[in-house]
Amino acid sequence: MGCVQGRCCGYCRFCCCRHRPSDPGSSGNGRGESAAAEVEPLHDHKNRGSTLSIAAVPSAGFCLQYSSLSLRGYYPDTPDRENQDAFCIRTNLQGNPNLHFFGVFDGHGQFGGECANFVRDKLVELLSADPQLVDDPVKSYNSAFLSVNSLLHASEIDDSMSGTTAITVLVNGDTLFVANVGDSRAVVGVYDGDHLIAEDLSNDQTPFRKDEYQRVSLCGARVLSVDQVEGVKDPDIQSWGNEENDEGDPPRLWMQNAMYPGTAFTRSVGDSTAESIGVIAVPEVLTIKITPDHLFFIVASDGVFEFLSSQAVVDMVGGFKDPGDACSALAAESYKLWLEHESRTDDITVIVIHIKDLCNVHNPISSPLPNLSFSIHIFLLRAVADKYPSSGTEIIHPIPQKFSETPNSPDTAAERSPIPMAPSPAEPCPP
Repeated sequence: MGCVQGRCCGYCRFCCCRHRPSDPGSSGNGRGESAAAEVEPLHDHKNRGSTLSIAAVPSAGFCLQYSSLSLRGYYPDTPDRENQDAFCIRTNLQGNPNLHFFGVFDGHGQFGGECANFVRDKLVELLSADPQLVDDPVKSYNSAFLSVNSLLHASEIDDSMSGTTAITVLVNGDTLFVANVGDSRAVVGVYDGDHLIAEDLSNDQTPFRKDEYQRVSLCGARVLSVDQVEGVKDPDIQSWGNEENDEGDPPRLWMQNAMYPGTAFTRSVGDSTAESIGVIAVPEVLTIKITPDHLFFIVASDGVFEFLSSQAVVDMVGGFKDPGDACSALAAESYKLWLEHESRTDDITVIVIHIKDLCNVHNPISSPLPNLSFSIHIFLLRAVADKYPSSGTEIIHPIPQKFSETPNSPDTAAERSPIPMAPSPAEPCPP
């Protein structure tokens, strides 16, 4: 995410544009002509990622097999532009083998990369130091996000027109706690009879949402698309359809008498100027109990979901046993679709986490979908982990020997319904 070359940039130098507005004279679907024939191959772009890794969750009787990939976007006018995405994987948080963290941070603005890296490091640091994390993850999440927002404001990074979104998943035993600020996304693949169903674990925070639109409007934001700001469309028509048919011109937040900041999201970390019109760093937290029907989950920046629905992403991941192959396929498909619709691509970051049975050789547990999830014997767990060491921004701590691996319990198998949690309480406007 971040400002790109387009009509808005004449007056909105640091605007956080989710889409590139159509260039004058462009044809086709209104998003600009494809640059696929002019751009170098995808593999020429620098990427960051980790090899296949495994983390056990002994208390719940399963393990997590995961990989990640972060691909720098293609920007023809700024070919050396840095990847402003960041990601963090921290297993065995607080020395607890049942506590694992996965996060993706999508920076935007002139100093978006610095903001994303700062928040990535500080957020997991704050969570790691919070003694209430295991007992009350929701409270810990709220405290950590508000604290890291204040720390970013007080840092040497200029976040007046820069910041980052954040989508994070905390695995706490047999429960996922998903905290979201912005418009990146987490989604889980659920086995439903003979179908693989996508269930969103987060709700994009944009002006398309009526509740978010009303909240920022009460805080003084003008909510208008670029066409409305330019006078091409009537600014009094406060209806923009949905994110799937916005034609590259979504509603944005503007100051009352200024042509900035132009953010297409309503929550973020940083963006101190946008705070005055309602952009907040308070996360929405969803809680979901992991069941045998949950096969994998994905944490990704909006560069993945720009042209792919949650169901399309889950369908693609479901076709791969190796999460690393799934990451590569998602990045390649996202990149291809960007260039079919735009003259550039966004940065693309994705983490794919498979949920596998953790069982011993005497009591193997079969998966309902053998081609999507297969049993991993306990005696192989450490051997595989040794074979595929971590790298990049991933941090793995060894499993303490005092924790014993146990098979699935009847209580775990009996839980088969997601438990939604109401959005975290938030002040209507920042102070």
